[in-house]
Amino acid sequence: MGEPRFNWTDPAPWKEMEREFGVAFPEDFREVMDAYGSITVNTQLYLDHPASFPLRNLREYVRDELKAWREADLAEYLPSPVGPNPGELMPMATAMTGEWIFLRVPDGPSSPWRVLVQEFDSPGWDLHEMTFGEWLLAYLRGEDVTLCSRDLAPEGPFYERVS
Repeated sequence: MGEPRFNWTDPAPWKEMEREFGVAFPEDFREVMDAYGSITVNTQLYLDHPASFPLRNLREYVRDELKAWREADLAEYLPSPVGPNPGELMPMATAMTGEWIFLRVPDGPSSPWRVLVQEFDSPGWDLHEMTFGEWLLAYLRGEDVTLCSRDLAPEGPFYERVS
């Protein structure tokens, strides 16, 4: 994707999210976001950081998406409820191509986080038995992880900062 230029070191925004939602996002997700900040990957995948930004903020995004998914009663589109409890889905990103990306909260302390991608134009979803870091790497390689970058990044993966 290129060298990270954000390199955030203050844990305060993550701690605020943990207090608000009652769950800590996985370390690999936090590392990527702290390195890159709020970005668009391959002009397709929107990833946000919880530090305050005028346009995109992960904490606000998660809050808004949890509310929207709950109020709209979109349960038929997902295999489990949205929320911070074990087995539930935490919204984490969106894609220009209409997908929502969720992190599945582990069932127990020794269980790993998983990535679920919901295709909004259908009731279809795919649970990827991989961590966020593994999923992102597969996406960047052009592998089929429901969201595919091959056509959008023919010269290789890239990102643009969103402020």
